[in-house]
Amino acid sequence: MRTFRYAVSWGIALALAAMFLHLTLHPWPAPVAGDVKFFDPPGQHAVFAALAEKSGITLFEPAGRFVAGLLELVAAILILLPFSRRLGAVIAVLIFGTGVALHLSPWLGREITLPDGALDGGTHFLVAVILLALSLLLLVVHPGRSRTSRVLTPAQYWRQA
Repeated sequence: MRTFRYAVSWGIALALAAMFLHLTLHPWPAPVAGDVKFFDPPGQHAVFAALAEKSGITLFEPAGRFVAGLLELVAAILILLPFSRRLGAVIAVLIFGTGVALHLSPWLGREITLPDGALDGGTHFLVAVILLALSLLLLVVHPGRSRTSRVLTPAQYWRQA
């Protein structure tokens, strides 16, 4: 069972790290303007520009975008290291929980207006919910360290309990 949990933990960790890299550094296959946190010109990221415009808080774009991107990269690195995987998952839960909360707020809404004027159909919201669920699942599935440092015989186990 522990081997299965490690395998699932690695699969979820790799998927989350890939999505973090996709959201911050290099969207595949062709980057769409308004979707790259670190490389979009100021005021052109679809989510953070909408937050700054509707809330009136100008720190969302570009400062909030860069802070969110840095937190996502830190979480990706921590998730890839098995000994810090839970801490990375907690940071990911905070990031995506904030994203879901902002999508449910009147500032952002479930559908975002893209730079070309069309609506995204709730795609950004759906991705945030799925990644939040994966982050929570990683918190539960990752086995962590073994509680015993040596193998116990059945008699030792029952005396201990």
